[in-house]
Amino acid sequence: MKDLTKYLGPRYGGAAKQLAEDFRKNGLGMDMTRYLGPRYGELLNKLLDDSISAHLGIKMNTPFTLALVALIGVAALIAVYRLLFGIGAASNLNDAWPWGLWISFDVLGGVAMAAGAFLIAAAVYIFNWKKYKCIARASILNAFFGYLLAAISITLDVGRSFVIWHPLVMWQLNSVMFIVALHLVLYLTTLGTESSPMVFEKLGWQGALSFVNRCMVGVVMFGVALSLLHQSSLGANYLIVPGKLNPIWYSHLLPYHFLVSAIMLGLALVSFETLLTGKVFNHKVPREVIEGLARGVMIVGSFYLFLKIWHLATGPGLGAVLDGSFLGNLYLIEMVVGVIVPLSLLCLRSVRTNLNRIFAVDIMVVLGVLLNRMNVGISGVSEYATGSGGDYFPSLMELALTVGMIAFAILGFKICAKYLNLFPETHH
Repeated sequence: MKDLTKYLGPRYGGAAKQLAEDFRKNGLGMDMTRYLGPRYGELLNKLLDDSISAHLGIKMNTPFTLALVALIGVAALIAVYRLLFGIGAASNLNDAWPWGLWISFDVLGGVAMAAGAFLIAAAVYIFNWKKYKCIARASILNAFFGYLLAAISITLDVGRSFVIWHPLVMWQLNSVMFIVALHLVLYLTTLGTESSPMVFEKLGWQGALSFVNRCMVGVVMFGVALSLLHQSSLGANYLIVPGKLNPIWYSHLLPYHFLVSAIMLGLALVSFETLLTGKVFNHKVPREVIEGLARGVMIVGSFYLFLKIWHLATGPGLGAVLDGSFLGNLYLIEMVVGVIVPLSLLCLRSVRTNLNRIFAVDIMVVLGVLLNRMNVGISGVSEYATGSGGDYFPSLMELALTVGMIAFAILGFKICAKYLNLFPETHH
């Protein structure tokens, strides 16, 4: 190791050398009180104590983790570039295509994927369905990251990012965009509150933990109301563009389409992440929970299919999606992959009771609903935008930023799984 005293002086160079040597020997398990003092050092020692998750065998120093860090670093540089030089320099958005990948995938898709949190929280804290308690913390944390990334995407997508805070103090009650912004901020705060017991437990702050637990039912009820309104209000955004959004997707029932499909997606994603973390983090997957979620996907998906058929029957007609057009084919892919095939499979008991088959169904539902959001946000307005002289395909910076934010969510979830009691039912 180089002699750092040459560059930092004897005092700070010696301290940096000792810190580097200590980190090399002990990693994050080193005694932080030596560097931060007893008060803050002990606090950090508690946070970095991973004994509670030792049975999960989570390792941070892996090629996968390093790849995530690299993707996050690239995304951070792109975000800074966008803030400094404007949205036109970092994206292919234009006046004809004001919304692109960051809104359609990151916001519409990301918020829909977070819907599982309010469903599981309501099941556990309001209806007292105790069997779902073992997945509540992971579901809520996943939604927290989903909403956080949606907030970041909106901040980067608006033309003047540095005044993104204006809706908080300059209310416009007649604007659906204001409602969306307010719901996003309030529900992100709610998700943070619902996740806080894990942190308070780790730090031993019993007073704060007791207070949050006493308020939890009310917080969850508030969160359920917010989430129901927010999921549907994202669909309501598109009610103001009847001449721009293709009739295949445009409907006065679009807010209900968004809400019901988000519930279906939320249940499928909770099932998917539970099965995936069971394999990756080596903890037992609760079979009865996964089977219950599969039944929920089947019930909600059936209602969603009814809404979509009703829309075609009373709107553009079945011929609009069977004419062989590009948009018609996209609609068919969305429905076949995300709704029809999953429902057909879930009608079979041999599928609903097989975890691997449920996992495959979950993937199809997730892909189908995400394609729906991309169709509504991009493909569905393509004919109008192209006719207005616009053209759009996500730039490399847009794609890299989205991938980096997904990497941020994955890494954040992994860190929380290692250092917090994220799976309390598996701790022994």
